[in-house]
Amino acid sequence: MSLGIQLYSVRDDIGPDALPHTLERLAGYGFTHVEPYDILSDTEGLRAALDATGLVAETAHAKITQLDRDAVLDAAARLGISTVIVPFVPPESIADRDGVEALADAINAVVPVAADRGIRIGYHNHDFELSQHIDGRTAYDVLVDALDPAVVLELDTYWAAVGGEDVLSLIPRLGDRVRFLHVKDDDANPFDVTEAMAAATALELPVVEVVVHEGDVFPLVERNARFFGAVRPAVGA
Repeated sequence: MSLGIQLYSVRDDIGPDALPHTLERLAGYGFTHVEPYDILSDTEGLRAALDATGLVAETAHAKITQLDRDAVLDAAARLGISTVIVPFVPPESIADRDGVEALADAINAVVPVAADRGIRIGYHNHDFELSQHIDGRTAYDVLVDALDPAVVLELDTYWAAVGGEDVLSLIPRLGDRVRFLHVKDDDANPFDVTEAMAAATALELPVVEVVVHEGDVFPLVERNARFFGAVRPAVGA
């Protein structure tokens, strides 16, 4: 199994001049994939940096239901991205069933258009999807049920736990919808991250994300690369 990193982790080091060096550094740590969070601003610069370092971008975060849909899909195709993931919606927008269903409708409408170009659509959670409840169920459960089955899930394990979920129970319940996991080696995890990876039986790619840190992020990024590089064989990679 390959190992990815969400580029938001190194967001302060991916300007136009720094991007090639940063990607080279990530490749040196053992990452094989990167997950961009902006594929529109400098698509060609990102393409060139990927080519130069041998890194692959199979997934990307993009608010495709809000941005120019065709521009996002064009950029994804240029970069070789096979899964475009909706990264965030305002918490208040899915505070009730109408809001959740409206979001599901917007995402579902993109699915066939993207599929015609060989691209899947995915959804990435934060904590509020799990902490907000609708008729006794989490907004996340309601959303997953309303989404086209072709929509894959990128479960952020840390945020799911912050939202009040038992991650090790949630992953099997979601089944093969979970194709990607956001993970990090962090003592704050109230679960065993290696068990979470093992529970995701349809896992295609674990993606490290380091959002909160003090000072230089790269020692923490390198630590995560070493940790997940070591645990991958233990989960059948």
